[in-house]
Amino acid sequence: MICTRTVFRCFKTLERWGNRITGAAGPYFIALAVFLIGSGILCFFDVIAPSLSFPIVTMPACILVAVNLVMHYFYVCTIRPGFLDEPPREAGTSFLWAQKRTKKGMLTGVRWSSGGIRITQATSTRCSRCNKIRQERAHHCRICNKCVLKYDHHCPTPGINQCVGLHNERHFVLFMVYLVISTFCFSALGYRQLFESLGVMSDDWHYNVPEVMYAMIYILSVVLCLAVGVMLAYHLWGISSGETSVEAQDHEEYRRKARDRGESFINSYNLGIWKNAQLFFNVWENGYPLYTLILPFRINPYTDGRSWARREGYDRHHGLRQGEELTDQEDDEDD
Repeated sequence: MICTRTVFRCFKTLERWGNRITGAAGPYFIALAVFLIGSGILCFFDVIAPSLSFPIVTMPACILVAVNLVMHYFYVCTIRPGFLDEPPREAGTSFLWAQKRTKKGMLTGVRWSSGGIRITQATSTRCSRCNKIRQERAHHCRICNKCVLKYDHHCPTPGINQCVGLHNERHFVLFMVYLVISTFCFSALGYRQLFESLGVMSDDWHYNVPEVMYAMIYILSVVLCLAVGVMLAYHLWGISSGETSVEAQDHEEYRRKARDRGESFINSYNLGIWKNAQLFFNVWENGYPLYTLILPFRINPYTDGRSWARREGYDRHHGLRQGEELTDQEDDEDD
């Protein structure tokens, strides 16, 4: 992706400034985010929902989107991303946890194949910052000051304010999916009521929420739909390519080095769009049912971070030579 490096640099800048602004005030921003989400849901069901056609169909669908939005936000804020020094996690037994299709547990560091997907043990390196042995795809977060399994980025967004990694990346993406769906529906279906709240079409405001509150939430919905929509598109591209945000930047550098040698770089994690998506959302043959994409159950990732699915015939990235792997220190110096 041509703009990968630019986008990731923007993320790192936002990460740094976001942490300075929101770091100490994290709990207060979470409270603000909860208030705004709750206000948006209240405005929708008080003002827009009663005007929808076929309520027997549209109301359950709207409720399902709202529940997914709230639950995935709750998960991404409360589920730890997976730090290097934490033991592998087992699935819970509460009603919030979905049941797997098979009895197999989370994949560990063993070479084996299943469902057409080959799993190999992860290689290890020593972190230049914390000096700990870590598995591939783990990176050191300068803000948390810990190595995170399958580190994507530290989300500085007010209301999340923690790393996105192996155990909460799925909920982060699904939260963005349902946030974009909900704000798009709010913007597309509520424009007439916006004119009413501004007194353009009618002075008769017969809803429970104040006009100014509805107008502010509507404007916020439009802005969030556009901004989060761009972020979601970037992350979906990464999922389809089998790479995280930080890996996308690294892979651009690897492609340049391989191209200078007359070689081509091949990402060994890229199994194709369909299999990449199946593994990311863990809805493949040995994973969870597809209904976990529309019902907000908790699930574990397909791996514990000590083994990874690879393309057939590749035990490492093609076109990347020993010693060319980028370190966290080099990533920082590139800012």
